[in-house]
Amino acid sequence: MNPMQYLVIVEKSENGFGAYVPDLPGCVAAAETRAEVVSLIQEAIEFHIEGLKKAGDPIPTPKSQSELVNVHAA
Repeated sequence: MNPMQYLVIVEKSENGFGAYVPDLPGCVAAAETRAEVVSLIQEAIEFHIEGLKKAGDPIPTPKSQSELVNVHAA
């Protein structure tokens, strides 16, 4: 099976970091550091997909994309 790449959104909060996958609703992770949350979300994605397979549900194709946009702020 070919590896799949999912867009992961990482957000910093007052207490650490959170991450979620737009193409896999409910697939989330939280941790104190960015490196830790990235590791945890990778595990969460694999676990999520494994659960979908066991349930006989389709694996969502990665569709989300990101773009950084420069703006002039006052």
